Amino acid sequence: MAHLVAAFGTSHSPALNSPAEDFPLHAERDAAYPNHLDLSGNPTTFEELVASANPAIAAEITPDRIAARVAATTAVDGKYARIPKQGELQLDPKAAYVHLTSNNTIFGTQWFDFPDAGSVPLVADMSSDFLWRPFDVRRFGLVYAGAQKNIGPSGVVAVLVRKDLVEKGRTDIPKIFRYSTHAKENSLYNTPPTFSIYLIRNVLQLVEEQGGLSAMEQRNRDKGALLYGCIDRLSSFYRCPVEAGSRSLMNVVFRLPTEELEAKFISEASKAGMVGLKGHRSVGGIRASTYNAVDLTGVRTLVSFMEEFAKKNG
Repeated sequence: MAHLVAAFGTSHSPALNSPAEDFPLHAERDAAYPNHLDLSGNPTTFEELVASANPAIAAEITPDRIAARVAATTAVDGKYARIPKQGELQLDPKAAYVHLTSNNTIFGTQWFDFPDAGSVPLVADMSSDFLWRPFDVRRFGLVYAGAQKNIGPSGVVAVLVRKDLVEKGRTDIPKIFRYSTHAKENSLYNTPPTFSIYLIRNVLQLVEEQGGLSAMEQRNRDKGALLYGCIDRLSSFYRCPVEAGSRSLMNVVFRLPTEELEAKFISEASKAGMVGLKGHRSVGGIRASTYNAVDLTGVRTLVSFMEEFAKKNG
């Protein structure tokens, strides 16, 4: 059985998703941060933290080990156009865990069939697509999800974790960062954000009233079929850089013939009442986020605008 506990997670696991060559940049950033704390909560420096680390850790983070970790990706020139296939994953059977991010909000890719990690616990950051469909939680050792996309307001993290992993958790870290603390105290070790949790309760009730996760999945698939159908139908004007089998149903990304047209698209869409369509700054283009709260009518409105824009500017 799994425990639902309070926990903390970094947004979309940036460190875990970084290529090996970016790791020195993380070290430089951490070294420049002035307010480090040791395991007892006392102020310390970056150099003192490094000196106090277990020397055995160095053997775990050699360039070869890091390169092996990132080899399980499908990135080309730092960009992701598809989800890796099972046979492409170079997984270490002795690894502590296998981590994935179920939906990539930047590049618009999404896992629809989760990989087989064997006896190694599978860990997933589902911050951007939790509750979009039912899934078999028994396949995972741990799932965590920031609430801010489909669950409720930001500031809350939902965690599903196997009891045996809770029991094996580290004890050499501050008590508040241990899953065992929150499991034991029923997520009440510290004062929880009560109003945010109340709103989550309302969202979950609404999902149930609308037919549960199976109905939510069908609605999301219908939205995706409508929007991607428009992109593919008008392929001489719109282009989706993601392979069909990996296209996200939460974040639909696409490009226009020129960046000037993309800027015009965003501007005119905003005037028509559709905001937030600018792609992430690292990749550009257009990104339509179609989370659970976006209904089919909203997607039809966007598609109608896209058709008219292509007619006028194509």
